[in-house]
Amino acid sequence: MKVLISGAGIAGNALAFWLSKLGHEVTVIEWFSNLRATGLQIDLRGPGIQVLRRMGLEEAFRAKAAPEHGFQIVDGSGRRRAYFPANKSGKGLQSLTSDFEIMRGDLCHLLHDATAGRAKYVFGTSIESFEQTDHVVEVRFTGGKTDTFDLVVGADGQWSKTRRMMLGPDVPDALLPLGGGVYTAYFTMPRPIEKGEGYIATAYIAPGRKGFFLRRHSPDTVQVYMGCTSDSEKLKNARRGDTQAEKEALAEFYRGGGWRTKEIVEAMMDAEDFYCERMCLVKLDSWSRGRVTLVGDAGYCPSATTGMGTTCGMVGAYILAGEIARHCGGGASGDGNTKDGLATALRAYEEKFRPFMDQVQEGVASDTGMWGSMPSSAFGIGVLNCIMSLVSFLRIDLAKWFLKEDAVKDWKLPEYAELPQN
Repeated sequence: MKVLISGAGIAGNALAFWLSKLGHEVTVIEWFSNLRATGLQIDLRGPGIQVLRRMGLEEAFRAKAAPEHGFQIVDGSGRRRAYFPANKSGKGLQSLTSDFEIMRGDLCHLLHDATAGRAKYVFGTSIESFEQTDHVVEVRFTGGKTDTFDLVVGADGQWSKTRRMMLGPDVPDALLPLGGGVYTAYFTMPRPIEKGEGYIATAYIAPGRKGFFLRRHSPDTVQVYMGCTSDSEKLKNARRGDTQAEKEALAEFYRGGGWRTKEIVEAMMDAEDFYCERMCLVKLDSWSRGRVTLVGDAGYCPSATTGMGTTCGMVGAYILAGEIARHCGGGASGDGNTKDGLATALRAYEEKFRPFMDQVQEGVASDTGMWGSMPSSAFGIGVLNCIMSLVSFLRIDLAKWFLKEDAVKDWKLPEYAELPQN
């Protein structure tokens, strides 16, 4: 088949890896001028780790892995109240720090480099429009060029243009903001590592349902995540991508937050890699329309609050490729572009993967989830810190409470003999 993938992120590159191995003619387009190495630390969990191993990329992943050893919670004085080490045993669920942590740019490069010799990459362009017939998808790109494809895949993130075009102008988009207005800002700040500090993630909860999450991936730089639940009109009305307006709104909301708030906010105002996102889910009745389908956040973004976004993208790409291999064959099979075979593959992709995604996304959008129940008062935070101290002392797995790896029951990653695996 002749396949177009829109988006050279993790899900898009993972799908290109598998389909190009099958011998399909794969083109990956990316609106950015080169492979984007931006983004902070991400991880793999459960079936995402299995997929990585089936790709034969675990050794390359570990060579680039972030050196984080664990996760701690501190109070307003900076005193450690709880510590949760990474699970390095190779067994059971991952802890809050996974044994498979990596910078987003490093994983994108790893997948791209493993694929680029077989797939075609075109940067600086995107889909302007497309029309479907029974046999092909006719695509017009920005810049005026046109081409036809047997399959078009949107892998262009939670704000996917491909999804909006697939749904059509009369259908509301499937982007659902988390209840209460949940925002996360990301950036890095220069901060040389201090003697005895170590590579440990640090969380601080401030009064007013806001907090910081700091992670170190290098001896000179710290990653900063600013998470909050807010009904601030200034934050709500800041146009997405207007970094100055977003920074000013966050600086105002975080003022007087305690601990290292002043230092972090000052670093945020100077940060050139700042990015702010309103946390959302993407929920669709169907991930496909005809010969157009979606993968990763474009089709089923679970939000960063689940800790499962990267895993969902990797697993979804694997299952989509596996069903194409099973029902359409490889590129040289001669029947890969039949309408019935492709329709069956896309239907099976959803039947196999939707039960997993339904469980990952369950309850995330409600006001009663983790963000809605986070304590707002200094007293409530003090009580929570005491509870976390006890949980840490008893070595209870905190990840079960806050992340969604353990939420998926009675589901097993499919195996595809049709997929070439290492």
